[in-house]
Amino acid sequence: MKLVIDCFKLVKGAGKSIGIYNLACHLVQELAKGNHRTENEIIVFGNAYNRPDFGVKGIHFIEIKKNPLDKKACVLWELFQVSVLAKKLGVDKVLFPRGYTSLLHLTKEYVIIHDMIPFYYRKHFPKYFNPLENFYICWRLKASARKADKVITISEASKQDIMKYAQIEDKRITVIYNGYNPIVEGDYKQTDKRYLAAMTSELPHKNAAYILESYTAYHGAVENPLPLMIIGLKDLSKYQLSQNIEADITCISYLEKDEDLYRLIGGATVFLFLSLIEGFGFPPIEAMQLGTPVICSNTSSLPEVVGEGAVCVSVTDCNQVSKAIIDIVSHKIDVAALCRKGKANAERFNWEKTGKKYREVLFE
Repeated sequence: MKLVIDCFKLVKGAGKSIGIYNLACHLVQELAKGNHRTENEIIVFGNAYNRPDFGVKGIHFIEIKKNPLDKKACVLWELFQVSVLAKKLGVDKVLFPRGYTSLLHLTKEYVIIHDMIPFYYRKHFPKYFNPLENFYICWRLKASARKADKVITISEASKQDIMKYAQIEDKRITVIYNGYNPIVEGDYKQTDKRYLAAMTSELPHKNAAYILESYTAYHGAVENPLPLMIIGLKDLSKYQLSQNIEADITCISYLEKDEDLYRLIGGATVFLFLSLIEGFGFPPIEAMQLGTPVICSNTSSLPEVVGEGAVCVSVTDCNQVSKAIIDIVSHKIDVAALCRKGKANAERFNWEKTGKKYREVLFE
């Protein structure tokens, strides 16, 4: 079998697709292992930026001589040109990791749809994105799900959303959880400070305002509150917090090195992840691997992903979050047991298992 994985539009650090980039990168590298000993040929359509990650042994890497940062070039590629080139090369199947198939459908097409969050924005935050752009994305997701020969998604929650919005049958969708490479052992737990850590962003579904509201509730409920390190915000200017609350919060807009992120999360007393919706949600899994207790919202895919390895809380009752923080900090909850469950839960997601499932689906 001759399989193409279309990675042309993927550029590390560009746009909002770092999670998709990482999935595609690890998937290609996992499929490449031992592939030179099989009759299957794996071709990656890539670009000059991602060649170092995707042009690995066992892969036939084809660099597309277009600019992946040019929107017009990307639209033309995705809608028409990728399918034409695949047909010309005699490809049996094309896998699209970004959620969108081509319009021409000249070969069998499999698509990975990570989530249907654009539909969530259309309903709950209709003015946040350009309405025409959001309409186009929703249309492309729905059309791709309906047209693809197979839809792969990353959680049962995302599967239900795809069925709801694209109105396709259960049997056409396969759930394959994201894989995650184990964090190399390091000195990430060594710290002389006690603090809370949270991950968010300015995007509404990441729920930054609720994290800050919950921290305010916690801050007022105890005599000596732990400070909060919040990853993903530049500053607190738009949140109208009191001066004494602001004084205990440190904003970290971005951490370039994984080691710095692991050190911050690994050294925390509690890790907060309170998104309104996620297709999967890697940060709680990272915290679990690092042995940090996790408080996580009880919405969408997150309870499914964190299992019994986290304390799941409401996204409408900040006092519930405050209580969970207090219970962990004061050890009213068996923190050692929670962390053991967290580490065991994280082991469910490894690339050996994920790669095996992808091989079964792609080379069936």
